[in-house]
Amino acid sequence: MRTRNAFGPKGWTPERLGSLKGRTYLITGANSGTGFEASKILLSRGARVLMLNRNPKKSADAIAAIKQDLGSDVDVSLVLMDLADQASVRKAAEEVLGTETRIDALICNGAIAQVPTQKFTVDGFESQLGTNHYGHFTLQALLYPLIEESKGRIVTVGSMGYDMGIKTIKFDDMNWDQDYTANNAYSQSKLAQIMSVYELQDRLKKAGKTGVKVYACHPGSSRTNLINTSGSLMMRIAFGLMMRTPLTQSAEQGAYPEVMCATEPNLDEKGFYGPTGRSNWVGPVGDCVIKPHAVDKEVAERLWEASEEATGVKWGL
Repeated sequence: MRTRNAFGPKGWTPERLGSLKGRTYLITGANSGTGFEASKILLSRGARVLMLNRNPKKSADAIAAIKQDLGSDVDVSLVLMDLADQASVRKAAEEVLGTETRIDALICNGAIAQVPTQKFTVDGFESQLGTNHYGHFTLQALLYPLIEESKGRIVTVGSMGYDMGIKTIKFDDMNWDQDYTANNAYSQSKLAQIMSVYELQDRLKKAGKTGVKVYACHPGSSRTNLINTSGSLMMRIAFGLMMRTPLTQSAEQGAYPEVMCATEPNLDEKGFYGPTGRSNWVGPVGDCVIKPHAVDKEVAERLWEASEEATGVKWGL
């Protein structure tokens, strides 16, 4: 835990935001939790928000709730997309590129967590790796040209879970056909996301492409439906009890790091942003310590190559 927060004792808060009128933000998994709250914060400052969600009914309800709260004139819309389906991701990216003229930030917020038994995406990937990492890997690559044209940002919402598993990528069994556990598979998926942030930074720099900024953050321990959506009964009970303690924070507070990474000027790309209190679960938002295994260059390069091969997406970097 860092002893000094660059944003002061209260950390980063949306009070730092000015007008975002004219800017466009894309957010995956935005119909609830931190993605929903991030949408509200951005919209309240005049931004345009495009939600990338898989459930049309929940998305419609979320948009209706936002308009009831902020006014019917807020500029929020939906593109249907399932991160667990590479064809769906490609179709959504094509739709975005056909309708949008700028992307100020792509916020990769959507995720599943703690899936109790081994499950697979339609493309044959372990469900958490396929959704959290491969889905976003493809989306980022396909939208990159417009993000670059916009001099925009890519924000990946990781998790402190990256440090709660085997602390590397299991290249010989990435689908966990052997000794699957919910936590290890989830941890690998979040580690893969975070490692790819710093690897993308390196590749962009090497290619002389400095217009796009890439950031990693985490929401801490926030009161969302993430565990209820995909976790086991015991996990849901345990987190339900934890949510009643000071060890968790609101979904709105959990959204602060991703909004900060999408908007804050002159933010250091090498940081890992989130709550800075005990265990980085709650507390003022700032720069957290990133563990060495998350920035292991040799593993990150191998992961990048494996991800391109698995998805069939070539960044050309």
